[in-house]
Amino acid sequence: MLISNIRHLRVFLEVVRCKSISKASEKAYLSQPAITQAIAKLEGGVGSTLFTRRSDGMFVTESGDTFAVRVDRAIQIILSGLKDAIRLGGGKASATHLLQQLTTTQLRALVAVSEAQNFSLAGRNLGVSQSSLHRASRELESLLGVVLFEKTSIGISSSKAANALAKASKLAFSEINQGQDEVNALHNRETGQLVIGSMPLARTSVLPKAIIEFSQQHPDFRIKVNDGPYDDLLFHLRHGDIDLVIGALRLPAPAGDVMQEELFSSPVGIVARPEHPLFKQPRIDIKQLRAYPWVVPRQGTPTRSIFESTFTDAGVDVPTQLVETGSQILVRSLLLGSDRLTMISEHQIQHELSLGVLKTLPYDLLHSCRPIGISLRDGWKPTNTQLLFIELLRSAASFDDSEDE
Repeated sequence: MLISNIRHLRVFLEVVRCKSISKASEKAYLSQPAITQAIAKLEGGVGSTLFTRRSDGMFVTESGDTFAVRVDRAIQIILSGLKDAIRLGGGKASATHLLQQLTTTQLRALVAVSEAQNFSLAGRNLGVSQSSLHRASRELESLLGVVLFEKTSIGISSSKAANALAKASKLAFSEINQGQDEVNALHNRETGQLVIGSMPLARTSVLPKAIIEFSQQHPDFRIKVNDGPYDDLLFHLRHGDIDLVIGALRLPAPAGDVMQEELFSSPVGIVARPEHPLFKQPRIDIKQLRAYPWVVPRQGTPTRSIFESTFTDAGVDVPTQLVETGSQILVRSLLLGSDRLTMISEHQIQHELSLGVLKTLPYDLLHSCRPIGISLRDGWKPTNTQLLFIELLRSAASFDDSEDE
């Protein structure tokens, strides 16, 4: 959905509140024809009638009421971002006053340059000229009275003020897009999307089940699954690029604006190929485990912490013959082709275990269960369709967990 500027959104909310174009005109300091034109453009962009015009005023339709909730959330997010940017940049302007002059073009330019850290690349990403981005950025800096971008030896860097407002802008744009999706749903135009950040365990268990069932009910709803290291997924979740992350939870929660919900607990075991020499031993001790090479997950992951504490808690040095990887395919190949061991969630390799391709060593690990669940932005308001997918995730996790009992 393309909205030319923030003014259309502010005008829309004023008409919703005042139920009158003439009264909204006084509040927004715009002429009545300008407000009428703004509403018409907004309705064209949304693809739905937002107001019922009557002799006694303008009354919001169901579509308008639905969209207004999202617009109000978006405006409040931008206002909060403006306040943060002014505070971080040492400015003195009024955020409420700035909101009346701000344009979507300026905010899109800010987001593009902040992400690319390069005006030329940002221009290509947006499909606009570099000079246009320079102009929009200078206008925004002048408006805020703070520095947004600084030249460095390798290009440019975003200031803290720029990062704060860019993050708020992306979250606000996400709200508008969700509002568009909700309006479409009211008119049986299901064209929304859900962007999921997925870690390895989720990709092999609950996520496929939820996607299959959801797609049967909503075949036109787009689902995007992004893989990557936890820190990357968390960053994109907090900045609105990802709607939810599913995988191993971090305790405590990694940030104050992230909410976590445990879906199930996954046992961790030591796994090797069935022909591994340790399976011939009557009893396995910690020193024998240390004598073998390992393939382990990255530093900072819950399983890596369990791996290291298994040895340190027993007063034994952590093994040094390590291959570190987050690739389950590589882990499987290394185990099958050598005497390496790994520590991994049994849910994550249940297929290999059921086929007898890999086998769990009979060694009891302390504190060996990982909480698996979903991470969401605090304050995120999913659409009804997105909420259905989350419910299907919960159901898939509940079913998966009950099968193990």
